[in-house]
This record gives sequence, C-alpha cells and structure tokens, in this order.
Amino acid sequence: MRALARWIVWAFRFQPSARAWFLTVLGFGGCFAQELARTDRVVALAATKTITVPAVRSHMRFLSDGLLEGRETGSRGHEIATVYVASQLESMGVRPAGEHGTYFQNVPLRKAISDGSRSSFSLVNGAHMIQLKDSVDYVFYADLAHTEADVDAPVVFVGFGVTAPEQNYDDYTGVDVRGKVVALLGNAPSRFSSTLRAYYADGFVKVKNAVAHGAVGALALLLPEDEKINPWEWSVPQVQAGARQWLDHGLPHDSFPEFRAAAALSVPGTQLLFSDAPQSLGDVFIKARNSQPQAFPLRWNAKMHTVASHQALSSRNVIGKIQGSDPKLCVQYVIHSAHLDHLGTCPAVEGVSDKICHGTMDNASGVATVLEIARAYSKLSRPPRRSIIFFFPTGEEGNSEGADYFVHFPTVPKQGLVADINTDVAPGMRYPSKDFNAIGGEHSSLNQNALWAAQLTGHAITPDPMPEQNLFIRSDHYFFVQQGIPSILIRNGSDGGEVIKKWIETRYHTPLDNMEQPIDYDAGVDGAAFLFLLGYSVAQQDQRPAWNKDDFFGTRFSSPIASLRSQKQ
Repeated sequence: MRALARWIVWAFRFQPSARAWFLTVLGFGGCFAQELARTDRVVALAATKTITVPAVRSHMRFLSDGLLEGRETGSRGHEIATVYVASQLESMGVRPAGEHGTYFQNVPLRKAISDGSRSSFSLVNGAHMIQLKDSVDYVFYADLAHTEADVDAPVVFVGFGVTAPEQNYDDYTGVDVRGKVVALLGNAPSRFSSTLRAYYADGFVKVKNAVAHGAVGALALLLPEDEKINPWEWSVPQVQAGARQWLDHGLPHDSFPEFRAAAALSVPGTQLLFSDAPQSLGDVFIKARNSQPQAFPLRWNAKMHTVASHQALSSRNVIGKIQGSDPKLCVQYVIHSAHLDHLGTCPAVEGVSDKICHGTMDNASGVATVLEIARAYSKLSRPPRRSIIFFFPTGEEGNSEGADYFVHFPTVPKQGLVADINTDVAPGMRYPSKDFNAIGGEHSSLNQNALWAAQLTGHAITPDPMPEQNLFIRSDHYFFVQQGIPSILIRNGSDGGEVIKKWIETRYHTPLDNMEQPIDYDAGVDGAAFLFLLGYSVAQQDQRPAWNKDDFFGTRFSSPIASLRSQKQ
C-alpha cells in the first residue's frame, strides 16, 4: 500500500549518475531545433512579460495566510484555496475543465491515524520479551485497510527488500517470508543505475514485493547516513500525522489487506531488533553499501497490535484549460501542475508564534507560478496548437492522491494527455539561479524542450545537485509517469545546492516556510517565464513528447500512450 509505505519518502535515498543526462544534452539539436525555430519566439517571449512580481507575491501571500490554516487536504482552508484558484482562472478567461462544467474534481478519500495509546509492539523470543516504546523505539504507520490488526510472526531481515531480475539481484533469495514480518533497509543497491535505484526505492514497489513473497508486515530501518538526513525527531510527527488514499469503489486504492502492520524503527529500536543477530549491524551496513544481497532470520517474533481511526474525506482538484488552436492537435493536452495542499499544522519551532505549516514555498510558490503562467497563455493573440491544462491537485503531501485520482479518472480524454510539467517549489525563489534542474528530463524528449526554453532565458540545464533527495518519484508528476505520460519537474540549479540543503534542514515542512523567509521574487518570475516557454514549446511542436528509446520508465509503464513514439530520436 502506497500510503502505508510513505516512509520511503523520508528514508530511502539514492545517488544517481549523471551519465544519462549528459547523453541527452549532447543529443540536443537537429530536427527539434529546426522545428521550434518555426514557432513565434517573439510572441512567446512577449507573453512572459505579463508575469510580474506583484501578481506572484499576492497569490503567495493569500495562500500562505493563517486564515487557510496550512491548506491541509480535506480542510476548510484547502477549500478556500480551491475557490481562490478557480476564481483567478475564471478572471483570466481560462475555461473550466473539471467535472460537470466546473473547475473542480472531487476526490473521495480515506484518512487513517494510528492510536499510539492503544497500540503496542514487543519483541518476543520464548519467555524473553522486550516491550518497545512508542515514538522512542518505533512508530506505526497508519493502516488504511484495518482499524485494528494483530501480527505475531517471526522477523526476517531482507536487505533492501529488492527483487530486480534484470540486475540479477534478489534480497529474498534463500529465505521464506510467508506469514512473517520483513525488516528492510531504505534505498536500493548503489550499483544500480540512478533510474533503477529510483524505481526500486519506491515504497509501493517494496511493499508490493514483500506481499508477493507472502509477508504480513514490515519494519523500516535506516542506514546511518539516512538517519542524518532525516532525524528521528523530525520523522515521527510526519508519520503520526496519518495516511490518506483515494477510494476505489469504497476501498483504498492500491491497498494490500493481507499486509497487516508496518512500523519504522529508530536507531535504538533497530539495535534491539539486531541483538544477538547472525550478523552485526555494522556488517549489514557494509554489505548494503557494497550492493550485496543479504537475508537471514532474526531471533525475534514481532508482536504488533495496531489501532487506527478511519475518516471519510472529500477534497478537490482544480482544473482549467485553454483550448488549442490546431484542429488536429487541440485534442492533445500539455499539463502545467502545482499541488495546492500543504500539511495544516506542524510541531512548533523556535522563532515562530504559531504551529501553522503555511507552505509558502511548498507549494504556494508553485501555485502562484502556474497561475501567472496561465495568465501568460491567456494573453497570447493566438492560443498554442495543443490545449493547455492548468492542474492544481490536492493531497500531494500525503501520497499525491489528487494527481493519482486524476490520471485514473481524467476529466479530458486520457489518450490526449501528452506531458506533465510539474512545479513543486517554484524555481528561482530561494536564490537567483543561473541554471535549472530538469528532474526526469533525461528519460524523454522533454529535455530538449527544457534546453530550448533555457536558451531563450539565458539559463543552463544541469544535473540534479541533490540526487539523494529522490525528487523524480516524490511529487505529482511521477503518477503521470506511471500512466506512461512523459513528465518533468523543474527546480533550482546546481549553483545553489547548499542553499537548498539548508532550507530543507531548517524550513521544510515546518512553520518557518512562511512569507517572512528570504524570497527572491524577481528570480521566481524568471523561473516562471522559463516554465511557460517550456510548456509553450511542447504545445507548438509537431510531434507529441515521447520516451527515449529503451528508457526504463517508458518500458516499465508501457501503455497506449507510452507506445506513441513517432518522433525521431
């Protein structure tokens, strides 16, 4: 279950190589450059001048205001935000593209919150029992499938929990985990390419694999280097906030009822689990770093009793469109997306009087950017050839429920969805950047569009400076990828990696992500212009975007959409 395995987002990191990116950059030019030369660059650049600092800042100020109480999915504050965004789209002449002629798409949801006071976890070996402490040694992930469940089963350590036949790698070799609890490390083997590591580090993939092998529960462990990136004190409240998933005929989508309990373990909890183990934790970490499959039974039975409350929720995506001008290409849609939700309230931090997670950068900045991109499109004397969708999903901070729901039940014909350009934290606003990262661009022809836009705005396209943050599988665009739709996430470039790292360490998912933090609105406007030109180039070109030949994601998530690869490579 995706939401039950949300711990991947915080715990599972990887270090990808930049080789694929460089190969893509070296291949830029040729037919694509000639084709884009025929577009009206003067008109496109003129449209970017409609994107202004006051407009972007005013959107961010409203969406960050305490009145909206952090825009938590399903909350009154989030509903206010949806009305605001829809009203802004209407004022620009952007047409509704939601359900029943509106700007909205309702997303049915279930929220689960674990009740730590009524739950328990102990390690048992014969007459010997260790009672673990909630929030100190462990924290349970909220169970979306059960309000109460019990597990009393042997624990088997299964390395990264990865089965990758194409890499001749399987952590489950030689062990039987049927009816047992698996303990598994974050990440994936470092010898995998960056693409494979991203895929196999995905929590849903790991849980699905565990269930396929017969496991009934899981314990998530951290490598020491991951613990430094995501300290236990930060992770616990994130997990305790609960889990959500959209409902598919009344049941949580992609849930596994046979999987009955999952917990994250702290460093002390992990040490207790590995007491008297066949191998020491030190040896386990060394083998993991050396990409060696490993699996062995531990001495303990995990006795877990979980209690969770379930709540039915409804939240809304906001969707608008500009109809394309080409009689043939107007049935295809280029999507500009930015999630509208945030976390609601967060643990208090020093220097801030309230506990509201205002989500100014994450992601009022992205919403403001896409709103002003919509204004730029609306000012064109002639709409682009393809239609444009402006998509503001709910639920990204949980498990991207709004985006996932939309790609399963799109409000426009699914075969017409050709690309998603995602903005999750607007590029430029944290520092003026000379370059941008096109996260995921190396997988498809969208990287060529990014390079074209960068040429016009005087930026470079550089590799991700923080691959350990695993951004390609962490936001709404990845759910379009899973439906075979080429997608890209644009972020600040490598010239400010230390600034972003500090922001993540000090402000990310805290009340300090507010309007009082340093914000470079001029650089943000430059980033918005780049994003507009990127989307405009996709909307204008003759061929629809396509996966690169033999790309892992294009092949893995093959579909009628993914198979439409008519452009020249």
